[in-house]
Amino acid sequence: MLTRRGFIKGSAVAAAIVPFSGIGIFSCSSAHRLKNFGFISGIIGKELEGDWKEVLKKAAGFGYTEIETGNYLGDSPVSFVKYLKSIGLNPVAGALNFNANDQELRENFTLINSLRMKYAVVYWPWFTGGPFSPEECRKSADRLNFLGQQCKNHGLTLCWHNHNREFEHADTGLPFDFLMENTDKDLVHCELDLYWVKKGGADPLEILKKYPGRFPILHVKDMAPGPDMDFECPGSGIIDFPSIFREAHAQGIKHFMVERDNVPDGMACIRSAAEYLKKVTF
Repeated sequence: MLTRRGFIKGSAVAAAIVPFSGIGIFSCSSAHRLKNFGFISGIIGKELEGDWKEVLKKAAGFGYTEIETGNYLGDSPVSFVKYLKSIGLNPVAGALNFNANDQELRENFTLINSLRMKYAVVYWPWFTGGPFSPEECRKSADRLNFLGQQCKNHGLTLCWHNHNREFEHADTGLPFDFLMENTDKDLVHCELDLYWVKKGGADPLEILKKYPGRFPILHVKDMAPGPDMDFECPGSGIIDFPSIFREAHAQGIKHFMVERDNVPDGMACIRSAAEYLKKVTF
């Protein structure tokens, strides 16, 4: 099976201020909105076990134009892609097995290419669960460089997906920095998960600024307020998405994938996230 703040209020007040403020006029005239945004299919994994065509059609109706998914539904990759295109969803990224042998990699590449995707994503770029020793960091960086070249040979771009553990200090410094600095920037990119960066104690905006050009895809995942730092549907939590989107726009990042782990109601989450993302300006 396939494998995710409220909208800023007070616009009337802001509008009333505009005629009297040169800054306000400039801000309104230069504001941007997301042109496209997508979702990772796992956020509605339960719903897709039923009438998946109707579920995906509803998702497209919410305003989504892209999807990230690890497999296909229906009879074949060809028929699945054809249906996605018919409802306005573009398949962008699929999963790549970090530990796959050569035969498994060939099969993996065949599937991703048959789904007409551009990016192959390693969701756990480590051989263990951590903590990550210098040797472990080096082995992972070497493996990512190898997979990056293999992806390029198959017409794909490799991304690795972060979690919070990459931001836990180790003998090498931050494992995140080690992977970014010891992989080929032309072969290895990062699908930056904004929630996990913050959960790890770092600032997503500063990470974006530190490694411009390395993040073709952002996982738009929010954090609930409070000490538990629980997951939240995008637009309903505490992450400052406008500032992040402003920097992403400046860097030319084009793919924004909605995600939430342990979601109680996937369709409600992607609906509310879409409403937020259609309105948010930056």
